[in-house]
Amino acid sequence: MAAAKRKRVGPAERTAKRAKAAPSAAEPGDSAAPEEYSIPPPVSQGKWKNKERVLIFSSRGINFRTRHLMQDLRTLMPHSKAGEVCEMKNCNKCIFFEAKKKQDLYMCIKLIFFKKITVVHTLAELKMTGNCLRGSRPLLSFDPIFDKEPHYALLKELFIQIFSTPQYHPKSQPFVDHVFTFTVTDERIWFRNYQIIEEDASLVEIGPRFVLNLIKIFQGSFGGPTLYENPHYQSPNMHRRLVRLSVAAKFREKQHVKEVQKIKKQDSKVLIKEDPTEVVFETPAEEKPVEIQLVKPESKPIVKDKKKLRKIQRKKQKKLFRTEASV
Repeated sequence: MAAAKRKRVGPAERTAKRAKAAPSAAEPGDSAAPEEYSIPPPVSQGKWKNKERVLIFSSRGINFRTRHLMQDLRTLMPHSKAGEVCEMKNCNKCIFFEAKKKQDLYMCIKLIFFKKITVVHTLAELKMTGNCLRGSRPLLSFDPIFDKEPHYALLKELFIQIFSTPQYHPKSQPFVDHVFTFTVTDERIWFRNYQIIEEDASLVEIGPRFVLNLIKIFQGSFGGPTLYENPHYQSPNMHRRLVRLSVAAKFREKQHVKEVQKIKKQDSKVLIKEDPTEVVFETPAEEKPVEIQLVKPESKPIVKDKKKLRKIQRKKQKKLFRTEASV
């Protein structure tokens, strides 16, 4: 006998089965389970409508800090994926990290916005005391300037679509215990992550943190017509060139100061002319007569022992005394 084919169950029937299997909420008149202590249904019973998926990947040549930052973002965003091609991972947005010259890090969001990351601090580097549940949904807090400028308003909508965890996502948790803040200071966007403490609703930073410097907004994917260009942006090559020029200018200034000091020292030495009256009071020294010795002096005996030398001198003295006495 041929095996009977299994009937496929549709999504409506699945939700009905889940509703039957789930424990029903207590009635208001039941004294055993009051209404104020009723437990909300699990996340799996809700319908996952927002199918936002964000692909986080990078180019070749990134350093260890960028790898840690990518891992931190994947940990904080349960709706993110790792890979190479968005279509293979069913992702409609992406965060792409590109490293240049092994010292400049760029981040492209949603294949449209191109930013430069200036300051990066990862979770392992900060070692802060705060903590949050993995997979929990965050609150997004924006600076008031995001509602005033048009390009910041576009960035705000983009950040909401990328960093907010979709409701009823399979990997998410039904809790809100941390806040993502986006603040604009010094023409840059500062990203911070804070934990919400239940006791007094205060905030404690848990990381990671980074600073974004907007360069351009393109119409297409990684290119196309430029919709906005940041006039305050300065490329890293130009910044390093200005630093080198400033160091060279300081060196030239030091050399110029040394040369000026040498010239001042030479000018300070005034040559005084000779005074002819100084020779008047000089008295010439008396010249001694020159004595010429005609007889060769006697050679002194080389005696190493001092006692023997004294004996010889005594013998010579005795001889002299004898000759004088005989005379």
